[in-house]
Amino acid sequence: MRYAVISDVHGNIEALKSVLKDIKKKKITDILFLGDAVGYGPDPDECIAILNSECKILLAGNHDWAVLGLTDIDFFNPYAKAAILWTKEKISKENLSILKTFLISKEIENKKILLVHSTPKEPKEWHYLLTLWDAEVNFHYFDNKICLLGHSHQPFIIERMPSGEMLTYRNEAKIGETERYIINVGSVGQPRDGDPRACYAIIDDISVKLYRVEYDIEKTQGKMRMYGLPFPLIERLERGV
Repeated sequence: MRYAVISDVHGNIEALKSVLKDIKKKKITDILFLGDAVGYGPDPDECIAILNSECKILLAGNHDWAVLGLTDIDFFNPYAKAAILWTKEKISKENLSILKTFLISKEIENKKILLVHSTPKEPKEWHYLLTLWDAEVNFHYFDNKICLLGHSHQPFIIERMPSGEMLTYRNEAKIGETERYIINVGSVGQPRDGDPRACYAIIDDISVKLYRVEYDIEKTQGKMRMYGLPFPLIERLERGV
């Protein structure tokens, strides 16, 4: 088992291409995508097309569902809502059809690993998993050894021991024989942990590691300005918040 795991591209083609280049340098062929191909960024069509051609498994996120009309955007903040409305006008019918095929969850490796965008608990409700208490609740909603997710744009590794004690890791961890894990792989196109570099994970039988990749933020911002996307979405890219 050896996978590259990416999430939350959000229409940022510069970040996506940089991450895929880094993955290929590591000679990894199996790529898993955990949702939110679109929203916020200026290149939804290009991102969907590349993800569709490069990824072994494709999940949908709340922004993907919003573009499809499956999630009510009245609950989105004004900037995210504006970006969704712009994306709906921009995106092609062909890529809308591709987006409709994205899954909500998927089990792999003989059910050893669960893939979701948001949380194992009510994955279609798009809850956030941000605290150890959130993790404790969600560990009771899946039986798999490992749950890989995204959605919050904040990468972390949480290890739960058989005793119930939990440990957190910032960048990497060994995969123990009796422990269970919730792993947030961060965001490719909209990091929000104070580091503006694109983030993704590599997981194999014995370990998981988070990687950061530089990309041309100014190029992405320039396109967002040209298309009239909301200023707060543009300036936050360089701050990673």
